[in-house]
Amino acid sequence: MNDLDKFDYAILGALQVDGTLSVAELAERVGLTSTPCWKRLKRLQDEGYLDSRVALVNRRKAGLPVTVFVSVRTSQHDEKWLAKFAAAVVALPEVMEFHRMSGDVDYLLKVVTTDIEGYDRFYKRLIRVANLTGVSSAFSMEQIKYTTALPLDLVAHGAAVG
Repeated sequence: MNDLDKFDYAILGALQVDGTLSVAELAERVGLTSTPCWKRLKRLQDEGYLDSRVALVNRRKAGLPVTVFVSVRTSQHDEKWLAKFAAAVVALPEVMEFHRMSGDVDYLLKVVTTDIEGYDRFYKRLIRVANLTGVSSAFSMEQIKYTTALPLDLVAHGAAVG
C-alpha cells in the first residue's frame, strides 16, 4: 500500500479540488501549520503522489465539444509493434486517454475534437499509423459525470479527507 496518513490524504483531497491553494491556505484547510504542511506537500511531490498541478480547460468553450470513444482491434501483439503504435497514438493531440484493454477490444482511446469532420480527419490519421483489424467509434451524446478527483476516501482508511 502506502504510508499516507489522514493529513496526507487531506492535502491530496484539497489539491484535487483546488490546485492553486497556497501552502498557508492548504495548511488551514487540513488543520496543520504552514511548515509541517509544506514538508508533507514536498514529500508527496518527491514521492510521486502528485503527477502535476494544472488548470482544467472547459473543452466546450475552447471549441472541442465532441468526445469519441474509439475501440481498436489488431492482430499484432508483439512489443515492437506496440511501441511503434503507442508512440504514434500518443502523438495524436486529440487523444486524451489511451488504454490497452483486456477482452474483445485491444485498445481504447478517448478522443476530443471539434465536430464530425474533425473526427473524420483524426480517424484517417489513426488508420495510417498501424495495421489495424478494426476501429469502432462511439460518440458521447451527453457527459453525465466528469471528475478528475480520485476517490481518496476509498483508501484513506476512514481518515477524514478534505
